[in-house]
Amino acid sequence: MAWAVWISGLPGSGKTTIAREVANRLKDRKLKVLQLDEIRAVVTPHPRYTEEERDIVYSFLAYTAKVLTECGINVIIDATANRKRYRQLARTLIPCFAEVYVSCSLETCVRREAGRRAEFAPKEIYMKAKTQGAAVPGVNVDYETTEHPEVIIDSEHTTPAQAAEIISEDIRRRFDGA
Repeated sequence: MAWAVWISGLPGSGKTTIAREVANRLKDRKLKVLQLDEIRAVVTPHPRYTEEERDIVYSFLAYTAKVLTECGINVIIDATANRKRYRQLARTLIPCFAEVYVSCSLETCVRREAGRRAEFAPKEIYMKAKTQGAAVPGVNVDYETTEHPEVIIDSEHTTPAQAAEIISEDIRRRFDGA
């Protein structure tokens, strides 16, 4: 049975880099990485980042992962998912599911985000947090951690390669033979 692993954390915590590394380690499997920022460009090409819009986009993301796993494709979800309910929906929909929380201080996330060249992620996320009505997870919108994610990665003290190895091993242990 196919599985889905949601890699969650603040913008700039290292989710995309870690997801890419995990996918490289598991390239022998049918696997698709779903990047929320790429999907958002199609679902909401002019995002407002409202709570209602986030509910729709994250529901779409969880449902897409569900459909892919039903087709026998393993999924890595690369998305901030600041509300527990977004990740919980995926957990409810997908029988073989695990959550990885990428832990990182806000200060480090801000520094990393300022210098990154992401393909799909919006630019200057943390700079925009200073504008009125902004909704940036970890700054002016809460990031709700799951009480017991299956894996926690401290990306300030763990390299992306080390994180990918930890996650890949957990996937093999948890889902091989499932």
